[in-house]
Amino acid sequence: MSDWRDTRTRLRAFALGLPEAHEDFPWGDTVIKVNKKVFVFLGVEEPTEKWSPSFGVKLRDSHGHALSVPGAAPSGYGLGRAGWVTVPFAGDLPEQDVLHDWVEESYRLVAPKRLSARIERA
Repeated sequence: MSDWRDTRTRLRAFALGLPEAHEDFPWGDTVIKVNKKVFVFLGVEEPTEKWSPSFGVKLRDSHGHALSVPGAAPSGYGLGRAGWVTVPFAGDLPEQDVLHDWVEESYRLVAPKRLSARIERA
């Protein structure tokens, strides 16, 4: 398994471990949702001519840090205005713990407060 696939697999597993998170495949892409709302975009499993490996998260506190990753950019389709950042799996990514923090931050921004509170108790 290549490095980006391993990183993607770990992000997926972490996201699915959050309270009431589940996987969905709208548009053929992998997303992780809570309460019917996406909090992580993981894209398709295999790169294509139009898609390079990346993930998307909604961030407030870590927004600037995520945008500092080479190749990262505000997400398309107007999502960037709402704080969504698309980060490529290529190149120098922060440590896995930082990526998990970003996923958790995205979850907390999207999930109901009662579910976010369950993370604190765990």
